[in-house]
Amino acid sequence: MAGGVAAGLVAGAATCTATQGGLLMGLADGRHGRDRALVGWFLAGRLVSYTLAGALLGLLGSAVSLPPQARAALLVAAGLTVAGFAVRLLRRGHGACAAPEPATPPRYRAPLLGAATVLLPCGVTLSVEMLAISSGSPLAGAAAMAGFVAGTAPAFALLGYVLRRVSRTRLARLAGVVALAAGLWTAGSGVSLGGWAATAATPAAAPVAAPVAAAEPGAVPSVTVWATREGYRPAMVEARAGEPVDVVFKLLDRGCTGTVVIGGRDVSVPATVRLPPQPPGLLRYVCGMGMYAGFINFS
Repeated sequence: MAGGVAAGLVAGAATCTATQGGLLMGLADGRHGRDRALVGWFLAGRLVSYTLAGALLGLLGSAVSLPPQARAALLVAAGLTVAGFAVRLLRRGHGACAAPEPATPPRYRAPLLGAATVLLPCGVTLSVEMLAISSGSPLAGAAAMAGFVAGTAPAFALLGYVLRRVSRTRLARLAGVVALAAGLWTAGSGVSLGGWAATAATPAAAPVAAPVAAAEPGAVPSVTVWATREGYRPAMVEARAGEPVDVVFKLLDRGCTGTVVIGGRDVSVPATVRLPPQPPGLLRYVCGMGMYAGFINFS
């Protein structure tokens, strides 16, 4: 649990709030934003879903974790949802100073939005999920994920307070523009993670069906890639086509690059991945959130 809290405090002010906080836009409009309890319900739904997910991960391991393609589709869906919230806020922004309607929003909406954040991966979330998987215990997995939610709660509560205030002022339009950009960025990350944005002009190596950890490092040629907060360095490495190669991923800074998706599989960095012989062309890999990509040029 202590590890989860520490990870949450780091992530709460960074990528997780940026990626998942957009769902709070669903509660920030002229009518719903006045109810402070809604943010509490949002955090409660988030706590329940993460705790249950942690227990499942600890009990069943990676069998219940979402594959990259599924996460990519969820990121696209979430990004479009956030963009929809932003458009609604922009449309209502011109009348934000008017008296709100007395309607009361359904209570289930806030906890459902909070629970849905478990489906939106950020780099630190994936790290805590790996911790829950490796624990081999439903209790330890639940504790790690619950601690993570506790660590991120202050940032989400602050964001909810800001959104409540902004939604009743003329800054609502600015908040809507920022949220629209965040939604489109999230959807774009999903497209990148799914590899759906590859252009026909870029030659692609054959898909890697089964990358495996190198049992004997040094037995085949290798290339080294460093995972940093700003992406993978070098962004492109050279390798020989037609022969296996070890890709040595080393961790310089912790962040979303700490999980790399290569050949359709998640790999926790640091790691050495042995790729089977590839044809000439570019093989693309991305971080667990689809934010940063790197390439291996087989020639």
